[in-house]
Amino acid sequence: MTANNEAEDTELVRLRARVAELERPKQPRHRVRSAFAVVLILIAAVLTPLAAVAVWTSDEIGDTDRYVATMAPLASNPDIQAGVSNRVTTAVMEQIDVNDLLAEVAPDDRPKLDILIKQVGKPLTSGLTNFVHSIVERFVSSDAFATIWTALNRAAHKAVDKALTSDKGNKVTIDLAPVIDQVKDRLVDNGLGLASKIPEVHTSFTVVDSDAVGKARTGFRLLQIAGVWLPVLAVLLAVGGVLLAVRKRRAAITAALLVGGGALVLGLGLVIGRSIYLDKLPDTVSEPAAAAIFDTVVQFLRTSVRMVAVLGAVVALGAWLTGPGRWAVRAREMWTGGIGAVRGAAGVDTGAAGRWVRTKRTWLNWGVVAVAVVVFLVWSRPTGLVVLVIALLTLLALAVVEFLAADPADTAGPVAPPAAAGPAA
Repeated sequence: MTANNEAEDTELVRLRARVAELERPKQPRHRVRSAFAVVLILIAAVLTPLAAVAVWTSDEIGDTDRYVATMAPLASNPDIQAGVSNRVTTAVMEQIDVNDLLAEVAPDDRPKLDILIKQVGKPLTSGLTNFVHSIVERFVSSDAFATIWTALNRAAHKAVDKALTSDKGNKVTIDLAPVIDQVKDRLVDNGLGLASKIPEVHTSFTVVDSDAVGKARTGFRLLQIAGVWLPVLAVLLAVGGVLLAVRKRRAAITAALLVGGGALVLGLGLVIGRSIYLDKLPDTVSEPAAAAIFDTVVQFLRTSVRMVAVLGAVVALGAWLTGPGRWAVRAREMWTGGIGAVRGAAGVDTGAAGRWVRTKRTWLNWGVVAVAVVVFLVWSRPTGLVVLVIALLTLLALAVVEFLAADPADTAGPVAPPAAAGPAA
């Protein structure tokens, strides 16, 4: 039998199988089942941003140590240092009178001095202010300020928690009295003895000041109660929707993309919320310092957005590549053909080990995927970069398995693709 006859017989068999498939009675479309699957996946996507906020509210806002650790790096932030320096300088200067500096001048010299003060009073006050400001700046740049900053934020955490979870106002401030006490000692050491007479001064540095806090308070309280259970619920709903779907692979791709999209919605909300918050700040609050605090407080949420978005993209891509779609099949053929070509060019003969890997290839591939999933689950606070690195290392491990398992007969090039497998599931 010639090659042409064999090809015609193969094509005839394929066409008969296709006709038989078309003539087969159509199965029910399971519309109710599919509808429930869609609803579960949509709910999971909607819960995704809420789940991230719930974990943030519970772990960041509800945990004093974690909150303090998050705020600690701000002690070296230039905008925070500038804001604290200006606030402390103003508070100190309100307690210093230039005339008090000259109280010990001889009575006979006072008339001439008073005339001189009237002429140079403002420059003298300005010079004194600059002197105080330089001392304050030097202090807030020291390690001593970093220690005080940590203690102040530990005390302020209770106010943060109350502002977000109870009806105790919409403003959170840090009392800078300990900073002023340290500055007074340094002013005295630098020759300004009058600073020792400054009484205890309580002046505040604003951390949060927004009416939006009060409006969102009930939601924050509910999310704090939900805590880590809300992300678990979102995952279970997404998995349930995929398992319930008739076309599970397509459902998995859709769920992964929608969950990733839900995370991106949260990221967009953070961008818009930041702009609105800064626009509505009172004039007495330093906008650069407020921006630095906002960015630090929501850092966990931004990391969660990147992590979930990247994870969704990786899962969707993996589900698509393992499907029977034409382009997915071609991608896999290029993968196996390329690895086989490399193996053939290198002239590697793995011998018995290669034969063993070839027989266990499926289990080894699933093992690699399982290890990647475990690493992701046990990783403390994975970021988008961590997810990407895990995905790349997983891809490398799968390539190693394929390289060792490649049949020497396959190294000449990829096998001709089979007949069209139909649309992806």
